[in-house]
Amino acid sequence: MPHRLYHLIAERAGHRCEYCLAFEKLSKSQFEVEHIQPRHAGGSDDESNLALSCRACNGSKGTAVTAVDPLSGRIVRLFHPRTDPWSEHFDLDLDNAVISGCTDIGRATVARLHMNDAQPLAARYLWIRLFAFPEEPQG
Repeated sequence: MPHRLYHLIAERAGHRCEYCLAFEKLSKSQFEVEHIQPRHAGGSDDESNLALSCRACNGSKGTAVTAVDPLSGRIVRLFHPRTDPWSEHFDLDLDNAVISGCTDIGRATVARLHMNDAQPLAARYLWIRLFAFPEEPQG
């Protein structure tokens, strides 16, 4: 059963994962509405705490709000789609489809969400080649 605010959240996100930018319409299943700050940690069910997430990102994120930056080894907060500009924390290489973290938050999020594992990387590569995958979300 989709979240009661699914349509609002999906429309706001342009039906794209707000973490890895995957297109929902190219996915086998409907994306999930996830709590950026988990409910058990005081997060609300308000739209300001909700993001559209593909199953791979949501499953990898789980209830985490922090992760280790692989460069510094420090624990940092994860990317927050409501307050953080995507392009400030990530870079998408259109030649090889790799999402790189530009900040400690970006690097920790890429690592925690396994954004460059074989399957999402292969899918993103095809999306770039076939559908002119945009570098940054619109809106």
